[in-house]
Amino acid sequence: MKQHDGSNRRSYGSGSITIRNGAYYGKWRAGGQQIKRKLGPVRQPGTRSGLTKAQAEGQLRKLMAEVSYTPPAARLSFREVAERYLDHVQAVRQRKTSTVSDYRSMLNAHLDPYFGSRAIERITADEIASYMALKGRTLKPKTILNHRNFAHGVFAYAVKRKLVASNPVAEIDRPSVDASSPDFRFLDAEQLAAVLRAVPGDTLGAMEGALYRVAVMTGLRQGELVALRWRDVDWTARKVRVRQNYTRGEWGTPKSRRSTRTVPLADTAAAALEQHSQRSLYQGDDDLVFGHPHTGRPYDASKMRKRFYDAMRGAGLGHRVGQANGITFHSLRHTYGTRMAAVGVPMRTLQEWMGHKDFATTLKYADYAPDPAQGAAFAELAFGAASAQYGPSAAGATSALF
Repeated sequence: MKQHDGSNRRSYGSGSITIRNGAYYGKWRAGGQQIKRKLGPVRQPGTRSGLTKAQAEGQLRKLMAEVSYTPPAARLSFREVAERYLDHVQAVRQRKTSTVSDYRSMLNAHLDPYFGSRAIERITADEIASYMALKGRTLKPKTILNHRNFAHGVFAYAVKRKLVASNPVAEIDRPSVDASSPDFRFLDAEQLAAVLRAVPGDTLGAMEGALYRVAVMTGLRQGELVALRWRDVDWTARKVRVRQNYTRGEWGTPKSRRSTRTVPLADTAAAALEQHSQRSLYQGDDDLVFGHPHTGRPYDASKMRKRFYDAMRGAGLGHRVGQANGITFHSLRHTYGTRMAAVGVPMRTLQEWMGHKDFATTLKYADYAPDPAQGAAFAELAFGAASAQYGPSAAGATSALF
């Protein structure tokens, strides 16, 4: 389909339509500012989905009638609008305090030094693209995606409040984040055993030995472990129920809706919890499982990580706080994911147990699953000669294999 840019055919003020990446985009001016909007996908020949050229024209006229822009009397900087947006997401959208804190750190460390004093309506899509390219030299693609999403939220907020005419971030492609290339580290069996042997013999160490084992064998996040209470441990059903987290000094719900979940408890982990329970001064249903052994209050997260790094160094793994070999306390969660995948846990089940919001996050563990080539043995067992009789021997073979 021939692209139409509106030149020599459209009267002044009637806007223009272009086609980009299989979609119609409209552009017009209002209040001295240029406004851009996506009109919809292009209808392909022989299909009924998408817009025809005439429908795209109608959508453009509709948007031009609905969308107006009045420049603010006093220009606001990117920083000022970002601060208003942060207040909005916390008060109105009720984002977690920890999430808002992450946004603010992103603003202070990166976006503000680059855009802060600029009038927000003067920031262009090209400048956003230049920012992402610059940060891409030192930051990971997932981090760049987080920056883009935050900036998109700031500009979307500004559009709704008529502080800007359009959202320049919407014109920038999302950076590609390959979920099949995991960027994480985990402990193998020997390394984990070495860390457990290096745990100090003091009161905190007695608790931490159980903590590390449970972290590895349940995949709970650090904040979920800190918030775990004895009533959340179902000894009979061998399960742990994840209901709360404790992050940056605040109680809250787990990270996402899927994060409120039930996780199976291996016998080894249950035994570690039982021994820890017998030693603990705080054994009531509402007491914290991994609270500070002297006070019963939440165990400080930074101290927990520091002592974990101490145990790493004691195990001869050469860890320096914050960097070195890339293994962090969160690596215990990755250890759970890789080991569960390695024994054949289905990815959808692993998603539920780990509380991942997006299935793509779980798929990074797929590389550690059993070799799919072995599937032929399962198919032969189910549908081969041995199963043709549907007799006891076939049933017994199936039971033995599984």
